[in-house]
Amino acid sequence: MAPIDIGVFIPIGNNGWLISTTSPQYMPSFELNKQIVAKAEKYNFDFALSMIKLRGFGGKSEFWDHNLESFTLMSALAAVTTKIKLFASTAVLTLPPALVARMASTIDSVAPGRFGINIVTGWQSAEYTQMNLWPGDAYFGYRYDYATEYVQVMKDLWDQGVSNFKGKHFTMEDCKLSPQPANPIKIVAAGQSGRGVEFASNYADFNFAMGTGINTPKAYGDATTRLVEAAEKTGRDVGSYVLFMVIADETDEKAQAKWKLYNDGVDNDALSWMTKQSSKDTNADANSTAKNIALPEGAVNLNMGTLVGSYEKVAGMLDEAASIPGTKGIMLTFDDFLGGLDAFGEKIQPLMKSREGKI
Repeated sequence: MAPIDIGVFIPIGNNGWLISTTSPQYMPSFELNKQIVAKAEKYNFDFALSMIKLRGFGGKSEFWDHNLESFTLMSALAAVTTKIKLFASTAVLTLPPALVARMASTIDSVAPGRFGINIVTGWQSAEYTQMNLWPGDAYFGYRYDYATEYVQVMKDLWDQGVSNFKGKHFTMEDCKLSPQPANPIKIVAAGQSGRGVEFASNYADFNFAMGTGINTPKAYGDATTRLVEAAEKTGRDVGSYVLFMVIADETDEKAQAKWKLYNDGVDNDALSWMTKQSSKDTNADANSTAKNIALPEGAVNLNMGTLVGSYEKVAGMLDEAASIPGTKGIMLTFDDFLGGLDAFGEKIQPLMKSREGKI
């Protein structure tokens, strides 16, 4: 088995990915994310990715009410790193594809060969209605058609320096891009619905799968199997990057105590907002983000697969996840990012068989 890629999902929003009043509370900043990515680079992480979030969930924790902007942040991080790959996220309803193509070309000149784009079609309509950019709930049904045209415009500009694309959603008239990026711009997609996986198999280089459950590292396997089958039909090499939260300590008991503390402080008001927003896509299939993000059994961490235990136990579970066919990488979040990265780099990663040859 080839060594697995490891990445970090950096906290561009306040409090990371725990919807709790008893988890670490912090604001996002360039300085914090610079320290996080510096540690990730020190420990030979392969990539860092920042989301784009335009409106939070409120509640006592003010969950995700405070966010940086993805491209601006990653451009700054590109200038202070040397080897780690960086992915910024575009909310496709907010930025024209020709402009994003130019932004990517610019960042490629800052960090040659180290930049890619995560395509975000959008599931929370309130992010867009606040700016009068929401096309209406019918968009849920055609958002991947929209994203397909979006990515095609960017690829035309990167590959040819010009686009005359004519589609339902975008029309280019001798649209120019120069200088073109000197290196390929990798595309990431996060959709898990049937249509989302189809889009990824045709246009992305990587598709994010979200682990599910507590200490069930192989539970995401069905999602990756669907991606592998879709990629076989398109004849493209598309791998799965699976997302996990790591809550680790010297012993299982200490790690479980942290997890209990975070659950005891769950922010129910913020969860109510998230549930209301996720229910608006009435036609979402069972595998979609909208259907899974607010399931009541694990909403404190957005139903993200979470690995809780001793350093040795977490290392073993990450190796289990890496063994799923079609998995090319694992993207990590932590309850405490700075301390969590040090614990991972010094105490977990050296125990991982799936990282041999990478560290």
